[in-house]
Amino acid sequence: MSNHQASDILQAIQSIAAPKVIITTHHKPDADAMGSSLGLQLFLKNFGIASTVITPTDFASFLHWMKGSNEVVIFEGNEKKATQMAMEADFIFCLDFNHLSRINEFGEAVGNSKAIKILMDHHQFPQGFEQLTYWDDKASSTCELVHRFITESNNHSNIDKDCAACLYTGLMTDTGSFRHSNCTSNTHRIAADLMDYGIDHVAIHDLVFDSFTEDRVRFIGYALNKKLEILREYKTAIISINKDELKQFNIQTGDTEGLVNYGLGIEGIKFAILVIDRSKLVKMSFRSKGNFAANAFAMNHFNGGGHFNAAGGSSTATLEETVHQVKENLKLYSQELNA
Repeated sequence: MSNHQASDILQAIQSIAAPKVIITTHHKPDADAMGSSLGLQLFLKNFGIASTVITPTDFASFLHWMKGSNEVVIFEGNEKKATQMAMEADFIFCLDFNHLSRINEFGEAVGNSKAIKILMDHHQFPQGFEQLTYWDDKASSTCELVHRFITESNNHSNIDKDCAACLYTGLMTDTGSFRHSNCTSNTHRIAADLMDYGIDHVAIHDLVFDSFTEDRVRFIGYALNKKLEILREYKTAIISINKDELKQFNIQTGDTEGLVNYGLGIEGIKFAILVIDRSKLVKMSFRSKGNFAANAFAMNHFNGGGHFNAAGGSSTATLEETVHQVKENLKLYSQELNA
């Protein structure tokens, strides 16, 4: 697919007097989603363009320190307001997702809006709902793309410390603290550039990774001790969590983030799966090592997708039925997983 130039996108927005601009991202947004959205908003503000960030759902409390997070419009609970804003918008930036289903019910409003949709994303197999595209599946994160967008449009001077902190956060988390294969020498150059704005990278890491509630710590211990299932014949680890367990540990948005990675850290495990009953849907996270395509497994069987080694999916079946389906589907990949 062909990309548009960053300068052309900015010029299109500037061609309208007082344009109405919305920035949105996927449901249950993670650090890259919120970092890129709020980072882009801060850049646009410094550039002279006002915008509003709308998220389909709430986001983790450990991201509330980001500048502008208290002004985010959450679609759930504000459906009428958010829908009206989408209908009246001139431009809608779509960050860190490539299919309208990823923004839940808000996707209908965005899809029906006459606004020019601008895709800024790094996931494979985009739906193609947008009119302007800034996409690269080789980018480490959407925050990296926002930084590139700013730099390529020759507006580097419009990055400030708050914007840099937001972008650094997504860069850090989507690379697994700079240890995943998507982290390149250029990723480190971008991180260094953002640090030059005076951000406190130690504090950012602490806020994101070392600010657990007691409930969350006890929940992780429970999940690993009681709910972790190892399928050695498929080199796979599965953790399944039901609604009662979420309630028992007072699990809030963001508290299950990273749990799937514990399974992948076990010696000999090549594929890790987290299955959670979220009432409306059973949600799944997939992580893999090496050449096993987690996104293909998600896309082929659970209406999902994502990156090669990190993906998500969902099911309308019960938690128990979904786990059974996972195990049955693993049989199809026995040779790949044991290669």
